[in-house]
Amino acid sequence: MIKRICSDIIITVLLLLVATAMSFCFFYFGNKNLANITVIYTLALILIALKTTGYLYGIAAALFCVAAVNFFFSYPYFRINFSLAGYPVTFIGMLAISLITSATTTTLKQQQRAIAEREKALSEADREKLRANLLRAVSHDLRTPLTTIIGSSSSYLENYRELTDDERVELIRNIKDDAEWLLNMAENLLTVTRIQNDTGDKVKKTSEVVEEVVSEALQRLRKRLPDTRVRVSMPDDFLMLAMDPTLIEQVLINLIENAAVHSGSTGPVDLVIKDEPEFVSFSVRDYGTGITKEQLPHIFEGSQISSLSSDGHRGIGIGLSICKTIIRAHGGDITAVNHGKGAEFIFTLPKEKEE
Repeated sequence: MIKRICSDIIITVLLLLVATAMSFCFFYFGNKNLANITVIYTLALILIALKTTGYLYGIAAALFCVAAVNFFFSYPYFRINFSLAGYPVTFIGMLAISLITSATTTTLKQQQRAIAEREKALSEADREKLRANLLRAVSHDLRTPLTTIIGSSSSYLENYRELTDDERVELIRNIKDDAEWLLNMAENLLTVTRIQNDTGDKVKKTSEVVEEVVSEALQRLRKRLPDTRVRVSMPDDFLMLAMDPTLIEQVLINLIENAAVHSGSTGPVDLVIKDEPEFVSFSVRDYGTGITKEQLPHIFEGSQISSLSSDGHRGIGIGLSICKTIIRAHGGDITAVNHGKGAEFIFTLPKEKEE
């Protein structure tokens, strides 16, 4: 509070000194026209009202300006003369300008402060919602694979001699699949933590070649799902975009994996990239059962998290919730639709102005 008051006083004094110095230059080295002096002091009053808080500084500045015009620039010079013609009008005019400007700027500052607080509250509410979804994911999706791993490993150790080679391989495969699921979940959780730790929920973006990012994502996906087929369609022109490549790769992997695992289709997944004037769109399209009407409005909220979904696989809500967080942090948007022969997830990344 004291620091703010001192700052306002310094700003007021400096602006009045500058206005007075300029007025001396105009008056004593140029045309001795009081109208020019009044304009300079009026501009100083407006700037003081804009740069300070409250009405006190504007009123004090108005009193000084009227007195300065009377003392420095009205005959007889360097004397106060309250009998000058038009002096009350000048005083009232400057005071009115100061009060109106101060009131207007104060109102605008309060509105800006209220808007900023509201945006901060909404941002915090979104983060709390995401945290709740993550906790729900931990309580559901993480518990199930851990239970399966413990059960499969116990069966393997306790019944090793009685099990056939095929049964042993099946138990090991189950442990491997659940461990990979846990690894994927851990990557997703770390991704969200990384975004939330960045100031303002923004990410550090660099200019990347889109084709290289897509290629890296597909290579990582094949290690996890070697049988997945992906058909890529993208512009022939060299395409660069500002992004965090690791996070966008995570989005592509999540969407393509969901399409391959949860669509109910054994056909290939289409990845279509389009170069639009203001953004680049990425579309992941499958040819399966699609998304139910009940799931569609809430598909990105993490509310679909459950130990098993309707297709027999673990829920997909956590992955899509994280995709939304990543894309929003990039300033883009993500949507889900049914295209008649399956589901389609579309996300956009904005182009930088300099591009």
